[in-house]
Amino acid sequence: MKRKISLILFSLWLVSFGLPEENSWIRINNLGYLPQSIKVAVLGSKTNGKVESFSLYDATTNTEVFKSKKVTAKGAYGPFSTSYRLNFSDFTTTGKFYIEANGIKSPVFKINADVYDHTADFLLKYMRQQRCGYNPYLTDSCHVDDGYIIYHPTKTGQHIDVTGGWHDATDYLQYTATSANAVFQLLFSYSQNPETFGDAYRADGLPGPNGIPDIIDEAKWGMDWLKKMNPSATEYYNQIADDRDHIGFRLPNKDTAVYDPKYKGRPVYLASAERQGLKKYQNRSTGVANTAGKYASAFAMGAMVLEEFYPGYTDDMPKRAREAYAYGKQNPGVSQTAPCKGPYFYEEDNWIDDMELAASSLYKLTNNEVFKKDAIHYATEEKITPWMGRDTVNHYQYYPFMNMGHHELASALKLNESKTVSSYYGQGLELLFDRGKSNPFLIGVPFVWCSNNFVTAAVTQCKLYRELTGDDRYLEMEAALRDWLFGCNPWGTSMVVGLPSDADAPVAPHSSLTILEGYPTDGGLVDGPVYGTIFNNLIGLELYEPDEYAPFQSDLFVYHDDPGDYSTNEPTMDGTACLVYYLSSMQGESMETGHKPRSYTRDNSGAITRGDRREKDLTLVFTADEYAEGAEEVLETLGKHNIKAAFFLTGNFYRDSNNRKFIEKALKQGHYLGAHSNKHLLYNDWTKDKKLLVDQEQFKSDLFANYSEMEKYGIKKQEAPYFLPPYEWGDEIIAQWTDQMGLTLINYTPGTLSNADYTTPSMENYKSSADIFKSIMTYEDKEGLNGFLLLSHMGTHPDRTDKFYKRLDTLISTLEKKGYNFESLPDMLSIKYQ
Repeated sequence: MKRKISLILFSLWLVSFGLPEENSWIRINNLGYLPQSIKVAVLGSKTNGKVESFSLYDATTNTEVFKSKKVTAKGAYGPFSTSYRLNFSDFTTTGKFYIEANGIKSPVFKINADVYDHTADFLLKYMRQQRCGYNPYLTDSCHVDDGYIIYHPTKTGQHIDVTGGWHDATDYLQYTATSANAVFQLLFSYSQNPETFGDAYRADGLPGPNGIPDIIDEAKWGMDWLKKMNPSATEYYNQIADDRDHIGFRLPNKDTAVYDPKYKGRPVYLASAERQGLKKYQNRSTGVANTAGKYASAFAMGAMVLEEFYPGYTDDMPKRAREAYAYGKQNPGVSQTAPCKGPYFYEEDNWIDDMELAASSLYKLTNNEVFKKDAIHYATEEKITPWMGRDTVNHYQYYPFMNMGHHELASALKLNESKTVSSYYGQGLELLFDRGKSNPFLIGVPFVWCSNNFVTAAVTQCKLYRELTGDDRYLEMEAALRDWLFGCNPWGTSMVVGLPSDADAPVAPHSSLTILEGYPTDGGLVDGPVYGTIFNNLIGLELYEPDEYAPFQSDLFVYHDDPGDYSTNEPTMDGTACLVYYLSSMQGESMETGHKPRSYTRDNSGAITRGDRREKDLTLVFTADEYAEGAEEVLETLGKHNIKAAFFLTGNFYRDSNNRKFIEKALKQGHYLGAHSNKHLLYNDWTKDKKLLVDQEQFKSDLFANYSEMEKYGIKKQEAPYFLPPYEWGDEIIAQWTDQMGLTLINYTPGTLSNADYTTPSMENYKSSADIFKSIMTYEDKEGLNGFLLLSHMGTHPDRTDKFYKRLDTLISTLEKKGYNFESLPDMLSIKYQ
């Protein structure tokens, strides 16, 4: 199940006062570093020793490129007896490198302007996967009968349509607290860094661009649900379902939990000051201000951001925001989430921060001085988010973990007032710095449940404080917190599933999708390490696999990439949403230096059809099923020009012993060999609606069979992640099914007739090779072929004697003279996080 990138180990003992390599490790940011960023690695060892200098080596040539004595000893911490911070910020050269100190080597890492490109969009993959109602990841619906009202003085038992929104985590509960915060965070992220977000998915979450940034589509999905959960000015619902959901792993579209046989759907809890809990356990609710404040801020931000994309949709949002804010003022206190059978619930005790954010957002929306006055009052009442500086807090006791109200208020105030409110961020960061300054990772958050959410909040607060004030005193702590999330931690692993894909990151999260079907939960921020005392006292926690991180566990804290550990390895929707802002900001910082991220073009089905258009690069793509009489000639021509092409071949082709020589030769020459379906199935009919002709099981069975034939040649699925559909024909459902299998659907670039070289003279759509060649050159002359995936065939029906592959040499030579470079497919489609 694991695909961990193993640490580079050596059997040599180190020189004088050195450390034995097998007991020492260097931790780095697995994503990599921006050239201009602070860059610090951490060396930890289980033995005593001394490190005085370190070197950077080019990973390609193994030559030393940088040497430094910027080493800071930090002593014992967690599993390590000694530790050091290795600062290489002065090194700004781009490339791939590794660090060596006293013979201890780090994993290879990257320094480049592109390391954060598209990472914010990548996190949205998990948000779409968490959708309730229609779930695009599963291409099916769930919880369509939600729900029936409880804890309402007059409406208990009545049906209310609240289908939609996001599941909170691996369970299928839904909370207004986390969802409203997620909506605000997504909208805030876009408002701050709109240029960093792309458009690859439709509003329903299925693949295919729709002209609206994906983050806006996702925010609106959450906003639609919030509107349903707020049917009147005095009704603010707080939660759907409860821990009766915890009956084992199952997919959301196959949910077997039954709450009350008298009612359809799941219970919908009213936000109120009433203590709630239907069985053994109850919460400690005292009011509604925390919930109402979150509604108000989400609606106010929505009114400011969404109107551009959905004219008329936001007409009611200013009124909703004002009503929710007024209701919060009338009902101070907290409405906590409701437990039931178990003792675990979100024990939110503070509400001042929610009302500050609501008032600040309303002030920005309306310019009404009353809201400004209220916001300033609330800001002074809770200057520092109470968890900061503490060793421990209850579960979600101070939520959200990041007080966005200070930023929204400070950014709307004039200089002196803004400086005062911004200073509150600084006071909290100073507490955090004091707690973390003595350890090698500069980490000062409490390691309670969802510690990664605290890290995300802290790194965001560092960034916002720096932007508001220009004060960079916490810049190194910000870098350390960022690096902690991506591998510079005792375990050496990223804390985001699938990010990066080529280094240590979670692959076995506590997720029904992963456990039952093997589906990845890409983009999900996992809970993160917890104190050993917490881990050892949780109910129903059992590891499923041997602990690969056993050497790095300690009494201080533990982390497991294991599906049985719900305390450290469960992705959460709200934590993921909150990290989107920071990652988009990192991409934005890089773009401010002149960097331009690469981008794809997709067709309406969501298939990638073109690479980046900035350079004169293109890729030659060939498909084959039963005809391949030109295979040897194609290989010879490609070899003549030293070109690496891509061949998408059916299982029929791989099975045919007559093709063995070609396949082996193509592999030896370094060409990409991929899948094209097992038996060249037609997935959709040829009508405009593209009616599906196969079900998901037929699709998966056929494609797995294709890869099974490829494995006989040593081609593993993870080494051939691009799939080109048979007949070059598919739809958004095929694209999504492909994604579920961990593959990416691609297709040829439209505009030329290159793919018509299969036609025969008896066909109405017959195109001669001369016509095809002319179409390519005409398109090149008018629009260029930058980023093109130029598709043709290695063979045709015998009735076609005019073989286009015989013009391949001329085509290549002509395009080379025009300045085109022929890229391999993996190089052309090298954007990892989209």
